[in-house]
Parts: sequence; structure tokens; C-alpha cells
Amino acid sequence: MSTAPKSKKKAKAPEYVAPESATDLSHLSARKRLEQTEFLMSAPTFKLCPPDVGYEVAFAGRSNAGKSSAINVLTNQRQLARSSKTPGRTQMINFFTIGNEQTRLVDLPGYGYAAVPEKMKLVWQTELEEYLVSRESLSGLVLLMDSRHPLKFFDEQMLLWAKDGELPVHVLLTKADKFKYGPAKNILLKTKRELEKLDLPFSIQLFSALKKEGVDELAEVMGRWLHIEEPTDSNKDTDTGSAE
Repeated sequence: MSTAPKSKKKAKAPEYVAPESATDLSHLSARKRLEQTEFLMSAPTFKLCPPDVGYEVAFAGRSNAGKSSAINVLTNQRQLARSSKTPGRTQMINFFTIGNEQTRLVDLPGYGYAAVPEKMKLVWQTELEEYLVSRESLSGLVLLMDSRHPLKFFDEQMLLWAKDGELPVHVLLTKADKFKYGPAKNILLKTKRELEKLDLPFSIQLFSALKKEGVDELAEVMGRWLHIEEPTDSNKDTDTGSAE
């Protein structure tokens, strides 16, 4: 794999390890803000992305990991991220604004699906690497893995690129509803042990878009990375104190 040029990155959002369940109310204001998410634009290449300012969090994963479903559940919008019955169909970097264009959610192309031509895979990999390593406004990466098949080759490659880009990673083990509690917990612990070997800042959780489980924990991470955990202006008129 080639190595994209490394640029000096600005200070990141505070590193955060998600608890197994949300323990405070910060996820509530984050979820409310995330419901304001709107489509901004699609970029076929890194060079055509929006201006590299503000904060953004990227979602990435294999084409069948449930990325679109996770984004839709997180933002409480059924069709914000278009899901397809044909994995690998998303071939652009899709940007969404969260209240303003300085705060963005990014839906990266799905990767690693066998039906996608090899030439297209290589193009995607080059663009993904450059984006993860060089994008200064990128505050963190949400990496989705099917809990039945975690840490495949391309998952590990994304983690290494994130490490090169000095990015914290939040791993979603999706489709957790396919397991009972005990087996799901074992998969979580086993995957966590493997991630610890990579020596990068990460947090990890189980997630089910179908059952809407794990949404609060994910929203809490998004709120911290994007600095949207504070109440919106409309909610501050009765609160004269500063947010913790």
C-alpha cells in the first residue's frame, strides 16, 4: 500500500472511550442535533471534498456492514443515507451537515466487496487512505464491522490508515441482534483484545440498527468528537451556566 502525504493535524476532539451504556444526558442533546443532519454534497475524489475546516466524523465499513442503516438510525431519518440491495453501490464520499456546514458527517464508500471490479477497489483504497491521513478537519472514524465477521483484511487496513492519520476510532459491531447477550459479549471482548494489539486510540460497542440498540452510546461519541454535546441555543435561555 502507498502512503499518502502526511500533514500536520490540528488538535483533535478529546479522546473518548465509550461506556457500555450512556451514563449521563450528553447523548440526548447530541441526538437532537443529529436529527438536523442534511445532505450537503458527494465528492468522487478527495480533491473535490468541501473546504477542510470545522469538524467532521467519517463512517466507514465493508459494503455489507450496515453503514447506511446505522447513519439513518443515528439521525432518526429513514432515507438520509441511501441503502442498496447491491453492496458496493456507494462510490462517492458523501457529506452531510449537522446544523451548519462547519459540522459534518461523512459517509465513505463501502469497501472490500468481491463484486466490485478490482480497478475500482484500488481507486477507492487510494482515496480512502488520502482522506484518512490528510484531512485535518477529520476528528474521528466510526468503523463498522459485521459482528459475525469482524476484523477482516480491509478493516485492519482502515485501522492502520487511521493510526497514520492520528485518528481515534470508534468501532461498531453491527447486527448484534443476530446473537444472544452472552455470545455477543464474547465477540465484543475478543475483538477488543485484538484491537488493543494495534496500539491506537479506540473505543468499541455492540450495535443493532434493527433493534435501535447502542444509538445513545454512538451519539455520545459523535457529540464529543463534533463538539455538539452542548444544548442548542434554543435550550440555553433558561440556563446561564456553562456546560461541563
